[in-house]
Amino acid sequence: MQKLKALLQHESAGGVLLCLAMLMAMFMANSFLDNEYRSILNLPVEVRVGNLQLAKPLLLWINDGLMAVFFFLVGLEVKREVLVGQLSRPSQIVLPGVAAVGGMLVPALVFVFFNYGDAASMRGWAIPTATDIAFALGVLTLLGSRVPTSLKLFLMALAIIDDLGAIIIIALFYTSELSEASLMLASVCVLVLVMMNRLGVTRVAAYILVGVVLWISVLKSGVHATLAGVVLAFAIPLRDRKQPGHSPLQELEHALQPWVTYMILPVFAFANAGVSLSGMSVESLLQPVPLGIALGLFVGKQLGVFLFSAAAIRMGVAVMPQGSSWLALYAVSILTGIGFTMSLFIDSLAYAGIEQMFASADRLAVLIGSFASAVVGVVLLHMAVRKREA
Repeated sequence: MQKLKALLQHESAGGVLLCLAMLMAMFMANSFLDNEYRSILNLPVEVRVGNLQLAKPLLLWINDGLMAVFFFLVGLEVKREVLVGQLSRPSQIVLPGVAAVGGMLVPALVFVFFNYGDAASMRGWAIPTATDIAFALGVLTLLGSRVPTSLKLFLMALAIIDDLGAIIIIALFYTSELSEASLMLASVCVLVLVMMNRLGVTRVAAYILVGVVLWISVLKSGVHATLAGVVLAFAIPLRDRKQPGHSPLQELEHALQPWVTYMILPVFAFANAGVSLSGMSVESLLQPVPLGIALGLFVGKQLGVFLFSAAAIRMGVAVMPQGSSWLALYAVSILTGIGFTMSLFIDSLAYAGIEQMFASADRLAVLIGSFASAVVGVVLLHMAVRKREA
């Protein structure tokens, strides 16, 4: 039991669980358990209170509901980092901020290069722009304390800014037809949350209660429901005016972290990574959409992050992470191509309703690009660490 507890507390445990969930999904989707796997995901789940009804297959409850909790945690992390953490001073933001911009811009351009002119395909331009913070940090920690702390902080700050960029992209580009009544109710909820924060309310249960109403309103409004989690997170107070030293935000963040790491993200991976390889061929992976996704993650991410970082360092607007080297920085840049969870999530939004158009080659491309980034990034980082030690 002690060994299991120590394993779960290890920094790479989240990444390992994501891998296991992905492998289990791939096995079930390509074996005699395929029908059972699809039946689980299509299981109808309904919640009814009076005339209010929410009826969705289990897959959408996972993508709209559980992922809202994930984005809630992301919002808490972003707020804490901006107020008191790695993003609280301009000098700390410059390098990861510039790198994150490059890491979103160049992959998008790679995708556009292969898909320009096809309106349906172009809906996925944002898929390779995302970085899976749990997976990337999990892979980075495989080398343990041999990796400079400054590089870990750089990757963490970059991934947080990247997640913030993904949130903005989802809000602006992946919304359906809007319901004015639902948006009005959501606006009222946001106003209530702001007032609670300004009045010094620190009871987390009160925020969660309003947050549930906000989530339902956003879900019905046409804006993606996960954004309700981010808005709710920004309303949670960092400090308690009546109890100095008590932080409702950090307390909630610590409570949610294991649930998100060990349950929500693995469940999401299991539900979305089950790509059937039946009928899949090299030709299908060389189509513009999967090619744009895979190369966007593996090539676009590393070039965008590294070149923008190098330019900022050379121009003197940022400094090289302490104890790092150009090879180590390049290796970490490759690791940002691990899109996995976030890329699969954006893929589910981009091609909702036309999933069969690409015969799952788009999701397989996410897995290939992420896997290649993880393997090559770890190998190069190992070389950089050995060279530094020598």
